[in-house]
Amino acid sequence: MNDAKIINDPVFGFIKIPRGLLYDIVCHPLMQRLNRINQLGLASIVYPGARHTRFQHSLGAFHLTSEAILTLQQKGQFIFDSEAEAVEAAILMHDIGHGPFSHVLENTLISGISHEDISLLMMEQINNDFNGRLNLAISIFKDHYPKRFLHQLISSQLDMDRLDYLRRDSFFTGVTEGNIGSARIIKMLNVVDDKLVVEQKGIYSLENYLTSRRLMYWQVYLHKTAVGYEKVLVNMLRRAKFLTHEAKNNSMHEKPFASPALAYFLKNDVNADWFKTHSEALQMYEELDDSDLWSAMKVWKHSSDKILSTLATDMLDRHIFKVEVHDEPVSRERIDAIEAEIAEKIGIDVKDAHYLTSLNTIQKDMYSIDDDSIDILYKDGTIKDISEASEILNVALLSKKIRKYYLCYQRI
Repeated sequence: MNDAKIINDPVFGFIKIPRGLLYDIVCHPLMQRLNRINQLGLASIVYPGARHTRFQHSLGAFHLTSEAILTLQQKGQFIFDSEAEAVEAAILMHDIGHGPFSHVLENTLISGISHEDISLLMMEQINNDFNGRLNLAISIFKDHYPKRFLHQLISSQLDMDRLDYLRRDSFFTGVTEGNIGSARIIKMLNVVDDKLVVEQKGIYSLENYLTSRRLMYWQVYLHKTAVGYEKVLVNMLRRAKFLTHEAKNNSMHEKPFASPALAYFLKNDVNADWFKTHSEALQMYEELDDSDLWSAMKVWKHSSDKILSTLATDMLDRHIFKVEVHDEPVSRERIDAIEAEIAEKIGIDVKDAHYLTSLNTIQKDMYSIDDDSIDILYKDGTIKDISEASEILNVALLSKKIRKYYLCYQRI
């Protein structure tokens, strides 16, 4: 009998999934749910090819982790088969807690709980289904395992998650700047004092990786059109939640249509404590995927509520909020003036016009010196942080927090 399943991946070619625990994880309904969640949320509004899923990304990250473990073993790092399998299991499930449209839900339908926390809740649920076979994987994921470098493969400034999503997102968006030399970086990995390091010969690939990451953030992930589209979605969900609460308190109000899972999050104010005290919350969250939101929008487009129907129409017909990017904060007077104009043109109360505007501060640094560093190992055994080792990367520039103010509002 065949001991591995082979999946043909457009980015890395054939990915082997060994039968047993890893194959069982891939087949689990919670992993399969990731097939129904787009990796890049709404970025396809700018890059139409960006339709790849969280499931594809999880397989890619798993593949890179397998390659990294092989490299480390060949260099004499002692990694038990059980540890290798556990790290691979953990990276397979690292994104399992994502909701529809990437991070959009984290501050709208749920609050005070991150997708990482939910990933852990789901891992524990799968572990239950698997009679404890994921104990070691969960321990490594939580960074509770003595070999800390194994956790770094899953979560650090140079983890396999980042290496995959940069390669994959670059491939599907067509933004070639993100095409990093992941294979070379992995071949240069080593471990010193229980910490991942990169051998000196990999320094140019690392410089390319850090520069590419910065480019991908500003060119893809924080592209102003994608941000403007995301704000339409956020405000639409806020409005739907408000109307659901209104309908609960007053039977005269129309309750927005929603699938049972979406209705649950519109009706309740779900936060970390809610997840702890309501066992059905996780189950409802697991039912949610991109299609719940799209199907709701198609109905909301015809809602009698002018704000909800405007926002749903914006989403479906690609009528994106206008976006102004500023280096300085935007004054309250400017926002008030925009809201007054929108209210008048659309015929809504000015106190509700905030649903048709959004002001966000977005900041991103390329490399954080305070975070776990990326260390370069020299032939004589000395170790330097990449910011010191690199000749072309200016550390002050590299770790400078770039802050931009995005003012988004309904086009009239």
